[in-house]
Amino acid sequence: MNGSSLQPLSGGPPRQIILLLHGYGSNGADLISLAPHWQRELPDTLFLAPNAPQRCGDMASGFQWWPLTAFNPSALAAGAAGAAPAINNFIDRKFAQYGLAEEQLAIVGFSQGTMMALHVGLRRPRPIAAILGYSGMLTGAAELSRADISRPPVLLIHGSADQIVPVAALHAAKRDLESLGIEVETHVSKDLGHGVDPVGLQLGAEFLVKKLGAPTEAD
Repeated sequence: MNGSSLQPLSGGPPRQIILLLHGYGSNGADLISLAPHWQRELPDTLFLAPNAPQRCGDMASGFQWWPLTAFNPSALAAGAAGAAPAINNFIDRKFAQYGLAEEQLAIVGFSQGTMMALHVGLRRPRPIAAILGYSGMLTGAAELSRADISRPPVLLIHGSADQIVPVAALHAAKRDLESLGIEVETHVSKDLGHGVDPVGLQLGAEFLVKKLGAPTEAD
């Protein structure tokens, strides 16, 4: 998986990684645009925004984690499960490259990327630092109660006027995750459609700083 990246603002080696997973039909270059909003507060963080492995139809610059040909729960769960190995392999390569581990990783997703962030982030061998999901949903909720999962903290943000992924998906995900003992915070942006607004960006920054723990000069 290739894509876009933003090196640590400090100019030093990465001490943390934020992995940004784009939505259906988009690409890493689109989602890396979130990174400059957070970089100053996380100066030692490497931001990685890979393109999904599959091209999205005839869209020259569009990618997909899996084809959205069906929207029933079993199809969505199967799609996320099928795409997960590519992301896990990418994470493992970056851990080896930079000498980092789960506690130094946060995964951020948008829409289909949020589905992937939750699927992968909950199933890593050790809890990652955080999962931040915008305008997405939880797939495979029924299977999670039987799966060997970790329990990283989660923040879900959604627009109340989202016509692509209805805001009801946020409330369902919160209920299902909390039933598994996972710490979940949520925010609904009034009148926002399928996107990210300034409030969501700021809440995301605060969450990531809190959970990753911005290094101090004495570290």
